[in-house]
Amino acid sequence: MRVRITFSKTGALRYIGHLDLHALWERAARRAELPLAYTKAYHPQPKIYLASALPLGFSSCCEVVDLRLTQDVDVVNLPVLIQAAMPSGIGILNAEIVDEQGPPLQTQVIAADYEVTITRTSLASGPADLFKASLMLRSKELLAQSTLPRERRGKVYDLRPLIEQLAIISENKIFMRLTAREAATGRPEEVLDALGIAPENTEIERVNLIFQG
Repeated sequence: MRVRITFSKTGALRYIGHLDLHALWERAARRAELPLAYTKAYHPQPKIYLASALPLGFSSCCEVVDLRLTQDVDVVNLPVLIQAAMPSGIGILNAEIVDEQGPPLQTQVIAADYEVTITRTSLASGPADLFKASLMLRSKELLAQSTLPRERRGKVYDLRPLIEQLAIISENKIFMRLTAREAATGRPEEVLDALGIAPENTEIERVNLIFQG
C-alpha cells in the first residue's frame, strides 16, 4: 500500500533539515504502529519518500510524503493517528491512497510556489505605495533580463530560466513560482538577493508544489 500525505511544517520545526525530517517521519510512523515497508539492503531503510527538500528556515503548508506500507490501513483515520504521534509544528492535512506502481514522488515535482513576507525592519522608509512601486519596477527589470548569472557553491548558473512567475502582491508580499526539477531548482533567497532584498529580513513560506500531469 502506498499512502500520500500532505502536511505543514511551521514554528521551530522550520529549522530541522531534510534528513532530520525523514527521521521524524520514521519515528512518528512507528509510534502510530504503521506497518512500514523496508528496503532489502544490508541496512534496511523505511520506504519513506519526501517530495522535495525544504531549505532551513522556510515554513510550508504543502509538503508531501509517500509512505510504503506492508498492509492496508484505514486511510480515513490515518491523519488523526499520525498527528497524535507528531511534535508541534507538523500538521497533517490530508492522506490518500495512490498507485503503488506510479513513478517516485520526488521525480514528479516540477515547480514550487513561494510567498515571501518582507519584515518591517527591512521596509524602506516612506509611503508604502512608493515602496511597492519600487519593488514592482525592480521585479519588471529582473524579468526583462535574458540571463541572470549567479554563483552557488562555487558554480556559476543562470537564475533567469528558473523563475517562472514573479509578482508583487503588496508592499511587503511577494509571490514567486520557481522550477524544482533535478539540477534546475530555483531558490527564493537568490531571487530576493537579485531584487536587492536581504533574505534574512524576510519570512518565506512554500505554499504549493506543482507535479507533472
